[in-house]
Amino acid sequence: MAMAGAPRPSLHWEQQRAANIVRLLSLYRPLLDSYIIDFFTEGLWAKLPPAWQAALEVADPPQLAAMLLGTGGMVGQGTVWPLSLLAFTAAVRALSFPRGQLGGAPRPPCQSHHLHPLLCRHVKPKKQHEIWRLGKVLQRLNQATSCDRVVDVGAGQGHLSRFLAFSLGLSVTAVEGDGRLVSLAEHFDQEVLRELEKAQARGDSRRLPPSQHHPDPTDPASLCHRRPQHVAGWLDPQAPGQEFLLAPTPGPALAARNPLAGPVDSEQVLLTGLHACGDLSVALLRHFACSPQVAAVTSAACCYMKLSTCPEPTASSLPGYPLSNWVAGLPGHTLSYRAREAACHAVEEYTERLRRDSECLRIHCYRAVLEALIQAADPSKKHLGVQTMKKAHTLSFPEYARLGLTLVGLDSAAVPLDSELVCAMLCQQHKVVAFFSLVLLLAPLVETLILLDRLLYLREQGFHCALVPLFNPRFSPRNLVLVAARVPLDAVLSGLDKDIHEDEDMVRGGSGQGQG
Repeated sequence: MAMAGAPRPSLHWEQQRAANIVRLLSLYRPLLDSYIIDFFTEGLWAKLPPAWQAALEVADPPQLAAMLLGTGGMVGQGTVWPLSLLAFTAAVRALSFPRGQLGGAPRPPCQSHHLHPLLCRHVKPKKQHEIWRLGKVLQRLNQATSCDRVVDVGAGQGHLSRFLAFSLGLSVTAVEGDGRLVSLAEHFDQEVLRELEKAQARGDSRRLPPSQHHPDPTDPASLCHRRPQHVAGWLDPQAPGQEFLLAPTPGPALAARNPLAGPVDSEQVLLTGLHACGDLSVALLRHFACSPQVAAVTSAACCYMKLSTCPEPTASSLPGYPLSNWVAGLPGHTLSYRAREAACHAVEEYTERLRRDSECLRIHCYRAVLEALIQAADPSKKHLGVQTMKKAHTLSFPEYARLGLTLVGLDSAAVPLDSELVCAMLCQQHKVVAFFSLVLLLAPLVETLILLDRLLYLREQGFHCALVPLFNPRFSPRNLVLVAARVPLDAVLSGLDKDIHEDEDMVRGGSGQGQG
């Protein structure tokens, strides 16, 4: 497992990487900022270098997949990639953080090998995979920092908190802004407690120490009766180091004790957020940096397009990007909404579609042709959402277009759907796919810059931190987890490396199971 950003004596390496990424993104900003639905309306193909056009026009989807993975050289019969395109792809891959191996089954097992069946209820296989791996990080961090409590921010239905409390025996406070989710989490806790009480009534009431869990994860003895505490509240991203937990809006005044309230020498806590959206991930890092009682933090981010990017931050308005002084000082560091949105794409999933030459690939061309028809009928209707159609790739284009036109308030009967122009656009599907593949190649680089900015923010203040490709990127695209602490992380990361390798070996050994 490759670790990005392990502790170093200086910031030079990360600073240089960030500067190189900004320079590269600046060169290809028109490509990165383009919307694929504008492929025809803005003539995006013609904006590519002629040599790139010639090569990509004859590349089939599996060859494009090889380009994304860096395993391809030949394009078609007797054709090679232009040197400028090869340099582009090589530079992007060299500067992007490693995302981990794609080993194991294409999808996670139906049930986790590690979680007790009671903790798998209501939890999708992807989430089971994530909470086990993140839980092991938190367990090791808790041991290294001697924290009194884990505070799970944006806890949702409490799946991670439940695993930490019932299975790992940790003291957990789960913070969630949606009161309905808090109630549901408490209901799920009660379900587990009832089953444990039934097991106890049958005489199976043994409890093993956390370090000596029973090898059979289905045994009730592997769980304890410690449930998480659930709090309805939300994190104030603009008040780091203060009593940051605010009442949900709308909602009653916050009654529970603030997890970070109290004097500096009060109990030590470990903050975590599993795919905390937008600025919430940033708020976790700010509170860690400014609150001495926060001994460590883990942050698995998502929804980068929701980050605030105030160009002139003030005391009352702190941007979610950039965080670090270094990145903020780089000319051209700004990232558009479109660029941050692109960083959220599931690169491995799209690569697999290319490998299989899946029918799903046609949907971008369908949408681009539909956009051309919409703007021809009414230029004021631009970039309107029509994503509500289920399994759109299984429809013929006329069927798709009639539904889409209706969704944006246009009369489909008045729009010609079988004209020569429409047919000519549909015949360019391979170009649309190739162009989108180029954009997607830049997605991990944007994510790297955002996460590197956070790493630098923490390094500038002297903290120990690392970026870990913790989850399998094949089914958990936002798989890089930022880990930071006020103590060295060497023991945590080396032990975690062992955990992950054992987990991957177990998944490979059980790959014959049914898939979820």
